[in-house]
Amino acid sequence: MRRLLLATLIALLTATVIEASALEPLEADQPAVPATRLDELVLAALQAQGLQPAAPCSDAVFLRRVYLDMIGTLPTLREVQGFLADQRADKRAALIENLFQREEFADYWSLKWCDLLRVKSEFPINLWPNAVQAYHRWVRDALDQNMPYDQFARALLTSSGSNFRVPTVNFYRAVQDRKPPGLAAAVTLTFMGTRLDRWPPDQQAQLAVFFSRVAYKKTGEWKEEIVYCDPTAAEPLAVTFPDGTTARIPPDQDPRVVFTDWLLAPNNQWFARAITNRVWSWFLGRGIIHEPDDIRSDNPPSNPELLAYLQKELVNSHYDLRHLYRLILNSRTYQQSCVPRSQDQQAEALFAYYPVRRLDAEVLFDALAYLGGYGTEYSSIIPEPYTYVPRSRRTITLADGSISSRFLEVFGRPARDTGLESERNNQITDAQKLFLLNSTDVQRRLEVSPVLRAVVAQARKDVNKAIILTYAAVLSRHPTDSELTAAQSYFTQANNPGTALQDLAWALINSKEFLYRH
Repeated sequence: MRRLLLATLIALLTATVIEASALEPLEADQPAVPATRLDELVLAALQAQGLQPAAPCSDAVFLRRVYLDMIGTLPTLREVQGFLADQRADKRAALIENLFQREEFADYWSLKWCDLLRVKSEFPINLWPNAVQAYHRWVRDALDQNMPYDQFARALLTSSGSNFRVPTVNFYRAVQDRKPPGLAAAVTLTFMGTRLDRWPPDQQAQLAVFFSRVAYKKTGEWKEEIVYCDPTAAEPLAVTFPDGTTARIPPDQDPRVVFTDWLLAPNNQWFARAITNRVWSWFLGRGIIHEPDDIRSDNPPSNPELLAYLQKELVNSHYDLRHLYRLILNSRTYQQSCVPRSQDQQAEALFAYYPVRRLDAEVLFDALAYLGGYGTEYSSIIPEPYTYVPRSRRTITLADGSISSRFLEVFGRPARDTGLESERNNQITDAQKLFLLNSTDVQRRLEVSPVLRAVVAQARKDVNKAIILTYAAVLSRHPTDSELTAAQSYFTQANNPGTALQDLAWALINSKEFLYRH
């Protein structure tokens, strides 16, 4: 019976959202930030196609969006209340700077990078747990300390040593094919944003030469492996770079270093372009070149001037990725509403609005854990050593792609087998809808929710205030008038106000607004 009532409440609230004005609660009357050079380039491309940008997003939408995009975490009820009450003109920029300092920032971006780097202990990558932990820790520390991106790439591309003691050598271990062509494919996908198997065969072979002297050696320590440049080479290597230039590499020089020097040269378009395009796709839902790991000559950028501008900014900042993040996050383009003003297909490709995207599986579970007051335990007894992650740890901190759960699998967590962005599946399925609507786990979490207890304590038996606070806790905004009326009607019919409050929270969890970043 309760499930039927809950379904009725969800339908009622959904209807009120459809009827509500678009300005409430998604849009603002005026932009909160001045236009930047980035915005000028986006607007010029839109005007050339006769398109209008979306309206500015509201403070509530921006707060939730930037929390999810920067730290993969929902704002708390107190943080929502504080930000919405803040009258400072620069509060959005201040919030961005504050989020850079949160420990969740390094946690969340480590998750994204470990997807690309295939950080996984089991088949088919087979890093094993000790190497996974060392590799993940290095990635997280690099992001936490804001290591310049060219240094980050150089460390991964040129390191030699033990997979336990020199974590970066795991880049050459976290691949399915350790032969030169397989290593070259991993390098180009990760740092050039391109798929080597789509290159002409002769160019594939030429690039593989740079990785032909990567060698592996076991040690007496269990599962330890040394990655090194083969010192037995006696002849120089004749190499051809992807831009067509040639060189001869002496036998005593590591070809990986020669390739990395070429790749990281400031005038090399491949390196800065790939990461600039990838970062843009992380924040705006798609790359300026779409897809972000399919850069090729016959797949041009939708806005070449925008990509060139951002790429130049990154190089001039000495590859400070946070500089690039700031340019994007503080722009009007990023701070647009998700409500498009045109149905033209070009609107999405030219970034006329913020794209709606489902939350990542790990982020969604952590959101439910925040509302319910507890997470879950993760463990793996194969392969050894035994791995155990206590429920106090956030799911976004999971280092090992092999350690999963039924929830993460249902909601599309990537297997980390390929390093492709598309390996993560953020599409909504019927199984996901049924889980959220029928899950006894979700019900138990709401029954003991410390967030809802805080709502009850603040509301002091005021039903209207309890509804408003529940919306702020779950959706990071206040309800519209029609939503408030619909919820009041449900509370009036309910026999138990406490159960009605849980039902309201459950209904909001099942809404698209909760499941998607917008």
